[in-house]
Amino acid sequence: MLGLFVMIDAMGWEILRSDPFGKSFVPLRRRLDSVFGYSSTCVPSILSGRWPIQHRNWCYFVHDPENSPFRSLRWLRWLPRAVTGRRIVRRILTRIFKARLQFKGYFDLYNIPFQHIHRYDFTEKKSPLQPGGMNRGENIFDFLVAHQIPYFVSDPAQTEETNRDVLAAQLREGSIDFAFLYWAGLDGLLHRVGNDSPEIPARLRVYEQWLQQLIDAAESRYEDIRLYVFSDHGMANCDVHLDLMSRINALPLKFQQDYAAVYDSTMARFWFFNDRARQLIESTLRGVPEGRILPDEELEAMHTRFEDRYFGELIFLVKEGVLIVPSHMGERPIRAMHGYHPTDKHSYATVLTNQGGFPDSLTAIPHLCDLMKETALLARDRNRSTATPIPS
Repeated sequence: MLGLFVMIDAMGWEILRSDPFGKSFVPLRRRLDSVFGYSSTCVPSILSGRWPIQHRNWCYFVHDPENSPFRSLRWLRWLPRAVTGRRIVRRILTRIFKARLQFKGYFDLYNIPFQHIHRYDFTEKKSPLQPGGMNRGENIFDFLVAHQIPYFVSDPAQTEETNRDVLAAQLREGSIDFAFLYWAGLDGLLHRVGNDSPEIPARLRVYEQWLQQLIDAAESRYEDIRLYVFSDHGMANCDVHLDLMSRINALPLKFQQDYAAVYDSTMARFWFFNDRARQLIESTLRGVPEGRILPDEELEAMHTRFEDRYFGELIFLVKEGVLIVPSHMGERPIRAMHGYHPTDKHSYATVLTNQGGFPDSLTAIPHLCDLMKETALLARDRNRSTATPIPS
């Protein structure tokens, strides 16, 4: 028996509602609630079975001068903005400093201003795709190791095709009981072309071919293949651009003296160093019709109200379809984005399977972890019970 779990990043419910994706091999599908945040919290929530306030993998950058690993990068503030503002330069610097800082998870300098970077920390120093990779608690890979279940997991440093081929080889060998395959290419494509582009169904057809190749490889060694294909969130087209940074910068306040902020693509997070800054910024945000300040009660309902306010004392969220630009994530607009309210139309995730049904408890992406654990244990026990004894 094989438990085969394939995550296709950003393959949301709205994208698949009218698409025949996988009808021949994963005919059953269900809409899943996502979590509030970006892939930086969706993926850890799937892999741990817990919510953001429990595993503390939420947004990437936080204001934390005392624990900032970026003090050595302060010299970059002297480089001209015409250089450091270019995405290709940022990517090169990201690769250099990820190795120097020995970060194991996803890392990107994005558009954080270098004159202030020494005041920020980056929250994913470990890889959630490895044992011991969570900021708090365990993940599915800790579970697999503890229960001695041989498994495959994608290497994010490799291409989608390479990970597919490595997994296919292990399936033909029959050497694993469980696999977690992560394809991230659709997410990047959606950011670039939006969810109405003909390139999206074309990409889904490619994924179908790849999945069929994996099924063919698995069928050569496994009698029972339990296949689940799922996503972490959806994607909404961005038709409204909001320059929130300029509005806040126009206030009679000094950044890093009166307040600090991280401008993500769909939310802005603030820390205040005096009451005047809080009052002026709150008043300004209440006058921005493209979004709203999230009350504590709503953050708590979404499992993102952190008691220590580590990720921000105030969270401002924009409406679906609005993009904060420029932001600390980028200088230029992109066609589509995620990270909106979990109940917005394009936020919902998807799960598909070749099994006869889904557990009633499977309603949100963190619930996938229990399904993975149950399937992995069952595969291990069945494979051990049917293993051919080694001749003495």
